[in-house]
Amino acid sequence: MSNSSIDNEKLLLLKVANGDESAFAQLFKNHYNQLGSFIMRITESELLTQEIVQDVFLKIWVNRTALTEIDCFKAYLLVVSRNHTLNCLKQIARENNRKKEWVNSVLRNASNDVEEMDTIDRGSLIDEAVTLLPPQQKKVYTLSRRDGLKQQEIARELNISLETVKKHMVLALRFLKYHIRTNISLFLLFMFF
Repeated sequence: MSNSSIDNEKLLLLKVANGDESAFAQLFKNHYNQLGSFIMRITESELLTQEIVQDVFLKIWVNRTALTEIDCFKAYLLVVSRNHTLNCLKQIARENNRKKEWVNSVLRNASNDVEEMDTIDRGSLIDEAVTLLPPQQKKVYTLSRRDGLKQQEIARELNISLETVKKHMVLALRFLKYHIRTNISLFLLFMFF
């Protein structure tokens, strides 16, 4: 950096220290891209980089009176941004660890609850769901799953097309899955809360 550039930057810092917002905007503009590139190499996240750059410049504005004591603003900026970036990454890592611990705890509890749920007759959930099916889907499902008939045999017995049998089975199975998932989810929800 040439002497005139250094003098210009010192003058700019002095103006910022005295609360000159346009000087601060110029300081931001002068260093934004280089600082963003530096932080991006550390975080590898564009969103996090933008947040950190804004936080660093906010910190500089809040502590602007200290700018008059800085000999090399670029070095100061890099140190402040590096420290803030590392603190952000540590905080994110702590949050991720807390989330993992919470998920593991929930999974352990869910596993215990599912074991307790074995005492509930799972077949009764299916039976309950089957009773809620429309009549034709109920017949097709019952003939297939309980009587063991193949889809062609069901079509002959009910005097309907094979495609209709397939359609009824798909709809019946979709409903049964939904009903069972909903009831298990409600069971687990009540177990946790």
